[in-house]
Amino acid sequence: MEKVLIILRGLPGCGKSSFAKMIWSEHAICEADQYWYDKDGNYNFDASKLRQAHEWCQAKVRQFMEDHQINGEIVVSNTSTTEKELQPYLDLANEYGYKVVSLIVENRHGNSNVHSVPQETLQKMKDRFQIKLI
Repeated sequence: MEKVLIILRGLPGCGKSSFAKMIWSEHAICEADQYWYDKDGNYNFDASKLRQAHEWCQAKVRQFMEDHQINGEIVVSNTSTTEKELQPYLDLANEYGYKVVSLIVENRHGNSNVHSVPQETLQKMKDRFQIKLI
């Protein structure tokens, strides 16, 4: 089976996590947001640990790739608004021979984000969102 890294991108609240869970098995999904859930399922976001959360997510993807436990597909579901944020995953895919598919999830359903990201922050994310069409 072909090895594929699927990167779901979009602003908070657009439905990345929901889409990932609908389409792919839960064990193949890697999200920086998972870092902040404790063993009881409580979400404890700490902006000062954002770098650690993304490093943890990247390490999880690397482990999946090293273990070859995934049926050819690994899903990363993060905002990934810039090329800089995508690059660690592109590097991992290159290192382990994975094809990359990037999907942008739009908020067409009018949902608000479940983590109460302020509108000002959402606007900044929207303004810096980079799309590579070619």
